[in-house]
Amino acid sequence: MRIAFMGTPDFAVPALHALHHAGHEIVAVYCQPARPAGRGRKIRPCAVQQAAEALNIPVYAPLKLKKQPEEFERFNALNLDVAVVAAYGLILPAEMLNAPRLGCLNIHASLLPRWRGASPIQSAIWAGDQQSGVSIMKMDIGLDTGDVYLEGVLPITLQTTAQSLHDDLSALGGKLIVQTIKNLIDNPSLTSTPQSEDGVIYARQLTKEDGKIDWSLSAKEIDQQIRALTPWPGTYTNLDGNLLKITKATLSQDKGSAAAGTVHQTSNRLIVTCGDQHTIELLEVQLAGKKAMSVQDFLRGYTINSGTVLGK
Repeated sequence: MRIAFMGTPDFAVPALHALHHAGHEIVAVYCQPARPAGRGRKIRPCAVQQAAEALNIPVYAPLKLKKQPEEFERFNALNLDVAVVAAYGLILPAEMLNAPRLGCLNIHASLLPRWRGASPIQSAIWAGDQQSGVSIMKMDIGLDTGDVYLEGVLPITLQTTAQSLHDDLSALGGKLIVQTIKNLIDNPSLTSTPQSEDGVIYARQLTKEDGKIDWSLSAKEIDQQIRALTPWPGTYTNLDGNLLKITKATLSQDKGSAAAGTVHQTSNRLIVTCGDQHTIELLEVQLAGKKAMSVQDFLRGYTINSGTVLGK
């Protein structure tokens, strides 16, 4: 099939590689323009652009698509069978949605209609969902409202972080989009399934402020927050007037009896009492301006007295 691939971050790269490996003719890749990144703020192309250039696929990076007739004309001239969209970052106008012969397919990182929107991976973990997945959806003008061709399910465990789930869903998305297109080739009249009107929930855009830990919450809720926001935007608390990032933690079997946020240190372990008197063990932390390190290494250079209250 003649395909245009539209994506920007590393989440989309496995799907691009999978489509290329399957032998499809990827005639164009669309992605966000190169922007400053890293500590040096050097202009750096996105992960999808780097992957496309390595495969010698033409890359287009328009700043916007709406009310840009020249962009629609270029897209229409590609004479596409289908466009595949994965975390592209721009909204496609109706003219572009309808241009490919089979429309535009979106690789969405949730089991629709749950977690439409911007942060489906983080939101599923933060909410305590027991599973997540990928939906291959035929796009329409709504926000993740299109009919679904295929879904794949993955479990969310107590070890699942946003990074690990991102990587697993990214790989699954590559497999499912190849299978969906094969199904469409075998059966051009293949129908998709409308999303249920029940269970619709939106995943909002996250900010750095979402990472602030409220120790009055239950240990389970705080554990979900930490895992959901690792690695971005990350979770943090206040320690003796300093910002302390918590990059890894786990639910502890220890029971607390002090105020929420109180630290108990024993045998190079840091146990924090939460609002429900259950506890979280901090495993890896990072002071502002320092590297992330294990709690054992951290305590070699920083003393935290038992009874210290985090968040004050």
